[in-house]
Amino acid sequence: MSAFDNFPLGQPAFVTNVLDRAAHLRTSEEKLFALESRGDARAYVIYRDSLVVKQGETGPRALLSIEEALKFGANPGMVFLGLRDGAPVFGMGIAPQAAEKLVGRSDVAVTELRGMAMQGTVPPDQLSAIAMAKSMVTWHQRHGFCANCGARTAMKEGGWKRECPSCKAEHFPRTDPVVIMLVTHGDRCLLGRQKQFPPGMYSCLAGFVEAAETIEDAVRREIFEESGIHCTEVNYYMTQPWPYPSSLMIGCTARATNEEIIVDRTELEDARWFDRAEATLMLKRQHPDGLAGPHPFAIAHHLVGRWLHGRDVAGA
Repeated sequence: MSAFDNFPLGQPAFVTNVLDRAAHLRTSEEKLFALESRGDARAYVIYRDSLVVKQGETGPRALLSIEEALKFGANPGMVFLGLRDGAPVFGMGIAPQAAEKLVGRSDVAVTELRGMAMQGTVPPDQLSAIAMAKSMVTWHQRHGFCANCGARTAMKEGGWKRECPSCKAEHFPRTDPVVIMLVTHGDRCLLGRQKQFPPGMYSCLAGFVEAAETIEDAVRREIFEESGIHCTEVNYYMTQPWPYPSSLMIGCTARATNEEIIVDRTELEDARWFDRAEATLMLKRQHPDGLAGPHPFAIAHHLVGRWLHGRDVAGA
């Protein structure tokens, strides 16, 4: 089985949730402390875009016991993610100095999450919990001070809130909405590439939803700004949590009403139309010119794949 098989059509990374978030437990410090103390409690330890993993004979293990996490240098503050089969699962961070001490050790490693997920090293059913841990740990690391008065805030409710002891303001984690869309025109789809993409890779266009903007307007605006293409018939497909650092990718399709592409070079390196045959070869990594589509890890792959399977009404 290849890494591609881990993400069948309609199931990109981070969408298969197996945790009971058990939000009713967040408000009880007594219950949270009892959960942290349980022998079956486990944690994901996050360092920037990476995971601290235990190295074993069968490969790396991302879900650590609390004892292991603390031994490797994880910060004691824990975010309660929920329950898996009744066992508590937490997210923990680790300071740069502690993470640096793990480099070169044989029993532990700090490994980049995206690469592990794309290679199938982490079981797909763990990725949603890991995304939650990464988003929450990153939020706490970036929002340690009150935006209202500047005082140091404190973690509350199992990590799902920060509270200012000075002005009593409450701060909650945010998720940034991003539209990502497959634009079609007859039997062709519009794909673009950014400079940081791997050589030859093209993907769906995407952009952040702005204040007081509908999803439909964001789709039309982003497509026009980046490619000069006007669109109609915007339809929703599915969403994908994207913990970089904490976004929600809103997958959509749209029909183009013109064909001439005017690339915004500040956003894209290139954009062009691909017919179904060429797009199929790109997803299979069989294009004669070495062009490639997005990895099944990402929702963009599933937008293109759905269209190729004839399930996209906008492309009919």
